[in-house]
Amino acid sequence: MPMRPLALTQGDPAGIGPDITLTAWLDRQALSLEPFIFIGDPVILAKRARHLGLSVPIEETDAEGAVGIFDRAIPVLPVAAGADSQPGTPDVDSASGTIGAIERAVELCFAGRASAVVTNPIAKSVLYDAGFRFPGHTEFLADLAERATGKPSLPVMLLAGPKLKAVPVTIHIPLKDVPAALDAELLLDTCRITHADLKHRFGIAAPRLAVAGLNPHAGEGGALGLEDDAVIRPAIEVLRAEGIDAFGPLPADTMFHDRARQGYDVAICMYHDQALIPAKALGFDDSVNATLGLPFIRTSPDHGTAFGIAGKGIARHDSLVAALTLAAELARNSGARS
Repeated sequence: MPMRPLALTQGDPAGIGPDITLTAWLDRQALSLEPFIFIGDPVILAKRARHLGLSVPIEETDAEGAVGIFDRAIPVLPVAAGADSQPGTPDVDSASGTIGAIERAVELCFAGRASAVVTNPIAKSVLYDAGFRFPGHTEFLADLAERATGKPSLPVMLLAGPKLKAVPVTIHIPLKDVPAALDAELLLDTCRITHADLKHRFGIAAPRLAVAGLNPHAGEGGALGLEDDAVIRPAIEVLRAEGIDAFGPLPADTMFHDRARQGYDVAICMYHDQALIPAKALGFDDSVNATLGLPFIRTSPDHGTAFGIAGKGIARHDSLVAALTLAAELARNSGARS
């Protein structure tokens, strides 16, 4: 079977997605990038190339033609942007194109025509104004998976960098709501999915899961909160009985220094910033957001749309390149690359 391309979505067309797509493709040989097909508006992409003074050929095609084209041009599967987007000026009329590109990428994976989905950054506020009802990319992808398979998926966010892999158990909710949302079932399911994907997609034979406490000092025996002993510790005992190498709860303030990180493969964190602050501090330019627990592979740069620098020629493509590289690696590991 021929090699399948990665499906790279446009993201918000007013952000830096077009910029970093163009510069990543220009560096494709030096970076040994595997072929991707850009799913989005070819007019917007060509316009951004001219704006940046880049000579980048663009060819419209389908997924089957992308690999043969990739060496000479960016293969593009056209999805109209819905607006004549200008760099740095988000437009609610572009929401339909942003959403449509994501839907098309997922369709290609389910059809066996693409090996993974790689998503350029979206602006959630723009999508919300257009009626988008999901907290973010992750939840929307889970809904698309359920629509395609009829089975619900629990999406698990993994921040993967060269120095740290970290998973937040609760994601896009206010900090004040975390203790109520954090229950044993959610923690168990998150750890099981993480363990399974680290084995089968990342190729880690026996993943080690370091589980953070919720409260300072992991609750200090109940003096600083009850959740660590009442919820987290019993869940870890269940995981260990199942043969999963999980341990904790650990005080989060001592989990992320160099020596501590040598003792585990992934940090399981209780809320968004507990995971993302160390992940970004240790690998801001080259960390990747990967979604576990889906019936397809999905990665994304670990940054936002950066409207303030869109079209200025200064956006770094490091995280997009890392996302493309990791997606290709995971596809190979899971047999989806060919």
